[in-house]
Amino acid sequence: MTHRQRRLAATGRTLFTILTTSGVLAGAALAGAAPAGAASGTGRIASGVGYREFDLPAAKGTVHAHLLTVDLSDPRVHVDLLTPGAVAARSPVSAMADAAGAVAGVNGDFFDITETQHPGVAATGASVGPAIAHGRVLKAAVPTAQRFGPSLPPGAATTDVLGVGVDRRARLDRLTLTGTVATSAGSLALRGLNQYALAQDSVGAYTAAWGSASRKRATCGSDTDRAAGCSTDTYEVRIRGGRVVATATAPGSGPIAADTTVLLGREAGADRLRRLAKGQRVTIRRRLVASATKIPYRFAVGGYPVLRGGRPAAGLDDATAAVRTAAGLTSGGRRLLLLALDGAKPYRSGLTIAEVAREMKALGASDAFSLDGGGSTTLVARTPGDRTVRVLNHPTESPERPVANGIGVFSAP
Repeated sequence: MTHRQRRLAATGRTLFTILTTSGVLAGAALAGAAPAGAASGTGRIASGVGYREFDLPAAKGTVHAHLLTVDLSDPRVHVDLLTPGAVAARSPVSAMADAAGAVAGVNGDFFDITETQHPGVAATGASVGPAIAHGRVLKAAVPTAQRFGPSLPPGAATTDVLGVGVDRRARLDRLTLTGTVATSAGSLALRGLNQYALAQDSVGAYTAAWGSASRKRATCGSDTDRAAGCSTDTYEVRIRGGRVVATATAPGSGPIAADTTVLLGREAGADRLRRLAKGQRVTIRRRLVASATKIPYRFAVGGYPVLRGGRPAAGLDDATAAVRTAAGLTSGGRRLLLLALDGAKPYRSGLTIAEVAREMKALGASDAFSLDGGGSTTLVARTPGDRTVRVLNHPTESPERPVANGIGVFSAP
């Protein structure tokens, strides 16, 4: 281990060591095997869950990496979405992991972090892409032009997800919303579900999963420009027990009851909703349709692919380096790799997205997926017997940045 690594370990954030006689984690990082002869710490978090840290050479300087290896073929192990309790909310990864009882985790999707382009409109904190937790659909993807995060590679979209099916295999896929709002006068397409942004001229649905944040942001921006102004042509309809119970001319806020759905329309979508009268019967149908499999997903999180079938995605940026979080799939989706770079100043030069793809391939991944990075990059874990997780990397922000969601790793005793 280098002198620099010893200083980082001394901060107390990385408190793991390997006891060679038992393979159980218990203290401060110890040097060991790692790719390309780099220094590393390594150990076992729990049954089916491993951890190691190591240096990586990069074009703009050495970076320090933290890696969780998750064996999904182990019946005691599974992954699921970490959430703050609502789609439109944020929480630190460590807090979400502890609340869920996870043994480890990383941050997840990009999210609506600031609304300086829309004065007076509060950022929702909601994620960009689709989200499924415990097999329950929480939200669909915002229009691609309305996403937060670095530019997408050619061919990528906000509907891209990393998911794990009920078959316990991880895979990359796309999840697209399909839905209708049926009334006695006809039906209209449902084009949004618990999203911080709706397409122009569309109607979106908001449920209890959204939380209490204002829905105003959903009517801002356009199909080509996230910074475009907010629509003044909006309408809301509140549905309870299959009937219209209330209407409003502007997006509302506050908790939504479990038996209630709020329909929000903008422009042409608002015009369609104005035709609904109080007491009118309404049936809402919606689901996320996968493009790659018919196997239901237990878990899904948004981001974008960087590696498919062992080949880097076309057009990956190889100029802009940053602290990154990424996930990789090996062994036919039976093993999941969760990589987070260290944000300590000596290592903050980071990796380009093209370098992330190359490193994930070097680690054995056939497919890889970029998650939110920069100040959001966080990797947490706890040792056997501990009641709370520790942040193992050094996030670029202190205290730990609250994020929209994360990937939680769970291992039964």
